[in-house]
Amino acid sequence: MTKAEIVNEIAKTTGIEKANVLLTIEKFMEVVKDSLANNENVYLRGFGSFIVKTRSEKTARNISKNTTIIIPAHKIPAFKPAKVFMEEVK
Repeated sequence: MTKAEIVNEIAKTTGIEKANVLLTIEKFMEVVKDSLANNENVYLRGFGSFIVKTRSEKTARNISKNTTIIIPAHKIPAFKPAKVFMEEVK
């Protein structure tokens, strides 16, 4: 399902204009991205959590040059679904 399909579904179900629904979804995504960029997790009860995970430093191999490189520790965004969400999907 694409963002446009989500906007259409919400607009059809609630009767809110598509432009307003799109603006709300865009703002929600912006708030989540900004929170994760500031190292703050976002918790949505009954849905899941958007969290920041830290990947530790590791050694990798550049096959084309046959050299070893060090990948520094870095942070990545992740989503952890709630138990209720998992049960519904199963």
